[in-house]
Amino acid sequence: MRIGILQCGQSPAQLKQALGDYPDMFVRLLDGRGFEFRTWHVEEMEFPGHVTDADGWLLTGSRHGAYEDHAFIPPLEGFIRRAHDAGVPMVGICFGHQIIAQALGGTVVKHPDGWAVGAQDYDFGGGPVRLNAWHQDQIVALPPGAQVAGRNAFCENAALIYGDRAFTVQAHPEFDDAFIKGLMETRAKGVVPEDLLAEADRRMGTANGAALLADRIEAFFKQPRALSRHDAQGAA
Repeated sequence: MRIGILQCGQSPAQLKQALGDYPDMFVRLLDGRGFEFRTWHVEEMEFPGHVTDADGWLLTGSRHGAYEDHAFIPPLEGFIRRAHDAGVPMVGICFGHQIIAQALGGTVVKHPDGWAVGAQDYDFGGGPVRLNAWHQDQIVALPPGAQVAGRNAFCENAALIYGDRAFTVQAHPEFDDAFIKGLMETRAKGVVPEDLLAEADRRMGTANGAALLADRIEAFFKQPRALSRHDAQGAA
């Protein structure tokens, strides 16, 4: 199964050589599950020609806000809507979670309650799952057809499911502790409150839900669907 990675942002330059860029992290997360990958760097205006150029799409995180004025956002939203209409499955992580919701009619804001950084506990309906997070923006109004699949007290729309069309998560199952530590050193100073950074440092090593989320992503991509790639050929 070919998964197209739509790269919406970049790892900090100081971390990229040692820890990889965002597509590298997803390839590692989903290694050994029968996927092949190709990346389109949509942040740099590199887009697939057609929604059926892959069997499924994975939208990465980004330091940008979905509501900000960036050249890649309108065409990305159009691509999301076409993929959704064609039944080509999408997985979105952090910014990917937010931009899919916004493209389909939801609302994303810079949340007044501030940041979630480091290991956070979520309820996915079967007991707590601890995942690394790094975000201030949140989805505050759901698009039509979206249902909450995961939440916690700080982020009530922490995971959404759109039937068999999309599965999206606010947290970062692809971020390991080394990368969170690197973000704390390169992107947090003067931006994220010191008490949150101290708590994130204290909880290092406790985020253990990445494999469970990888299982969920694999199952979502591989589930049977009513629409085939042949049915989707009319979606440009």
